[in-house]
Amino acid sequence: MWYFAWILGVLLACSFGIINAMWLDAEEEQHAED
Repeated sequence: MWYFAWILGVLLACSFGIINAMWLDAEEEQHAED
């Protein structure tokens, strides 16, 4: 059952990285408008 927790952790890390990248991209766009 350990693999379930491992997959969940990997998916969580991947989704966090994707959201972080999207947030940084949006943040840069807001500063570019100024």
